[in-house]
Amino acid sequence: MIKIMKFSEVSKEEIFARPEGISNVGNIVDDIIADVRANGDAALYKYTEKFDKAKLTSLELSAEEIEAAMNAVPKEFLEILKKAAENIRFFHAAQLREGFKLEKEDGVVLGQKLMPVEKAGLYVPGGTAAYPSTVLMDAIPAKIAGVKELVITTPCGPDGKLPSAIIAAAKIAGVDRIFKIGGAQAIAALAYGTESVPKVDKIVGPGNAFVAEAKRRVYGAVSIDMIAGPSEILVVADSKSNPKHLAADLLSQAEHDKLASAVLVCDSEALANAVAEEIEDQLMTLEREDIARASIDNNGKIIIATNLMEAIDVANEIAPEHLELVVDEPFELLEHVRNAGSVFLGRYCPEALGDYMAGPNHTLPTSGSARFSSPLSVDDFIKKTQYIYYTKEALDKLADDVAYFANTEGLTGHAASALVRGKK
Repeated sequence: MIKIMKFSEVSKEEIFARPEGISNVGNIVDDIIADVRANGDAALYKYTEKFDKAKLTSLELSAEEIEAAMNAVPKEFLEILKKAAENIRFFHAAQLREGFKLEKEDGVVLGQKLMPVEKAGLYVPGGTAAYPSTVLMDAIPAKIAGVKELVITTPCGPDGKLPSAIIAAAKIAGVDRIFKIGGAQAIAALAYGTESVPKVDKIVGPGNAFVAEAKRRVYGAVSIDMIAGPSEILVVADSKSNPKHLAADLLSQAEHDKLASAVLVCDSEALANAVAEEIEDQLMTLEREDIARASIDNNGKIIIATNLMEAIDVANEIAPEHLELVVDEPFELLEHVRNAGSVFLGRYCPEALGDYMAGPNHTLPTSGSARFSSPLSVDDFIKKTQYIYYTKEALDKLADDVAYFANTEGLTGHAASALVRGKK
């Protein structure tokens, strides 16, 4: 049963607590990364057999496998994937930016050049569910940015196959290569390269605790988007909200993972009790009832706030991955939102809409990192190079200042390099 608490009567620690992750992940991940770096493809085959129970003869998906998968996907779903892709492209195309060039007196030129990374790797989770939506969300911004080589890694089943929907989404999104590997070993392969898997410049995409820790470990050898934790949703709702809707939205995240968290902050005790009852009723209708039940019982909360502004304060402190504002005037409350990955406004905008069809990205900051991090975007695949041009006359005007500054820091070589071209 979900816990109900009044904000004014419980400690901040209880309200803002998040689920603990798996212990000893780091040591296991370190061993896997070292093995992949030392043994390349052989390590990938070994771990695929150990963890995924699949004995592969090739790590990369063949053209024949891709064609068979496209033929196996129902035409209706192909059309839905294409419609989702169109919406995602529409939103992310607006994120494209250009560099700039500034010209000052004495011929000084300053500027910034924007370029895509050359190679990117997308991790797509597998295991308990298949996520073609993640393929679209991660691949389309990369292609809009101009990434030349885009590869996917995702775990296969015991038969060595990938879900047809994953393959179809990759094809629609313009992915160049698909590899049937998952886990920390896939992250290591992307970061350092193997005989089959190319070394990339950036790795993006969510995964389990081992994938997240592997991304943390390889950062520096390669760029990453973020360290993704368990899924989470926070719903701010007023007393007029429909408890059936709220319960369904909370369960939409609870069914992801036993460590997922679903939180409702409302201004009505009657609504809180009604939502708790609805959750119990709706839980029994879910295919993933066991997972959702564990999430709700261990991590779910209903917090009764004095008013909606107090509810927003709670939301800003928690900084959720997904934030729903289920009120009549959501744009008024939006003005007060400081920390959230993605915000869903009004009574007819469930979080699931953003997961699949709306267009904004669903790879979002978790575990409170929305305080300083952002959703995946085109910018994640863009790097910036700045440039400077000075004429002799312009340098003459600043050389003494540069030298003074450098000498103040004890860097006499810096000072000399500015003065050696000096006035004559």
